[in-house]
Amino acid sequence: MDVKTLCLGVLSRGDASGYEIKKACEEGPFSHFQDASFGSIYPALAKLSAEKLVDCYQMSQEKRPDKKVYSITESGRTALFDALVVPPSPDKVNSDFYFMTFFAQLIPADFLRAILERRIAWYEGVVARMQDCELSIRPAGERFTHGLGLAHYRAEISYLKANMDQLLREIEAEQAENAPQTTSYLARTASA
Repeated sequence: MDVKTLCLGVLSRGDASGYEIKKACEEGPFSHFQDASFGSIYPALAKLSAEKLVDCYQMSQEKRPDKKVYSITESGRTALFDALVVPPSPDKVNSDFYFMTFFAQLIPADFLRAILERRIAWYEGVVARMQDCELSIRPAGERFTHGLGLAHYRAEISYLKANMDQLLREIEAEQAENAPQTTSYLARTASA
């Protein structure tokens, strides 16, 4: 989804400021599957406003400057619908963690173990927070996506727990066999 469509989706749930849209992407329901920066949200909102897909009004705040609040228009709802009925492109996982595990043979086994254990703990925290969500009042699509997200995180936890020790054994064996090649640049320069 592009950022304009993401903004329309957030606004379809209720009026929001640019900051509130960003929070929905960082901490709210979209945080698990969409990403948008302040640098992309505000230009998207400006374009949506120019296209009459959102309205903007000023809301006064006590002891703070007025904030711009956006609301979706009927044309915006139509544009959101039109975007939602286009088949989605294939998912692409953008994960520093996956990148690191891809090159696990280059990482010291103790450090790798710590990374894997932290990732398991993080996933378990996400699952715990998701289980605390009140879903009974949510629309069917939100409940479905919530369940899909829980299944994903639980599968990651299960896979990591089932395969971590085997990976570490193989890494330790490979590193013992190729010790000079796995020494990091920082370790080599520190000993020089």
